Amino acid sequence: MTDALDIDHLRQWIGRTDQASDIVTAQLVKGLRATLFLEIGAPQSGDAAPLTVQWCLGQPVYPMSGLGPDGHPARGGFLPPVPLPRRMWAGGELQFVDPLRVGDEVTRRSTIADVTLKTGSTGALCFVAVEHITETARGIAIRERQDIVYRDMPSTPQAAPAAPASPPPAAQHSERHLADPVLLFRYSALTFNGHRIHYDRDYVTKVEFYPGLVVHGPMQAALLAEFAAKLKGAAPKKFSYRGVAPLFDGVEFSVNANETAAGLDLWTANADGVPTMKASASW
Repeated sequence: MTDALDIDHLRQWIGRTDQASDIVTAQLVKGLRATLFLEIGAPQSGDAAPLTVQWCLGQPVYPMSGLGPDGHPARGGFLPPVPLPRRMWAGGELQFVDPLRVGDEVTRRSTIADVTLKTGSTGALCFVAVEHITETARGIAIRERQDIVYRDMPSTPQAAPAAPASPPPAAQHSERHLADPVLLFRYSALTFNGHRIHYDRDYVTKVEFYPGLVVHGPMQAALLAEFAAKLKGAAPKKFSYRGVAPLFDGVEFSVNANETAAGLDLWTANADGVPTMKASASW
């Protein structure tokens, strides 16, 4: 597959831009609060939305005929047409400047920042870095880098991450939630995410060979960001995160944090304590 991947051609997408606009509604805020295990309340105009509400706003809308076999939009367009079939949100960084609020008209300006090719244990990996600026009438609200990884499809079933040989890291702060299909459906609906690995059990187990439905990386990041804000009483100025292992449905998972000199180290972990996403937050 590496031979068919023309990195020079794909790098021609660097610098391409896109723009989308949307409105933060009270109904969206209620749904996202409920999905992220926050107090739902009765949001009113001007109330702060969850920290990562921008991931629900201005999402691309394609006709059914414009979708690929995995439920994502077919390759090409704003993102480079990477010929590797499996696409995942690998990580990113957020700088929170001004809270998004109910009633805000939001504009997101996106730019392809980099396209790189690496080789991992599963073969070729193509990383696409996208920079986003989210603005309201008050100015910049969020600066963001999103890292997308493309890789080949496995040919054999994949096991869930093994329990660690040594005890998992001890957490000073921790909470637990159930990763069930309803939670995954809600987050897919809120973000207009048609990726079949999050809801189609036949597809995810028989085509992509995962042992279960995959819990969204962005949802794990959103839970970690909200946990950080709850512990410190304010949104972090900077929040960085990266996926380190897949998290599957059907079990409890934990959201964890430890204090550091700079702020917090955070991670989600599966029922065996294996970290699945790691993050850091600073104020």
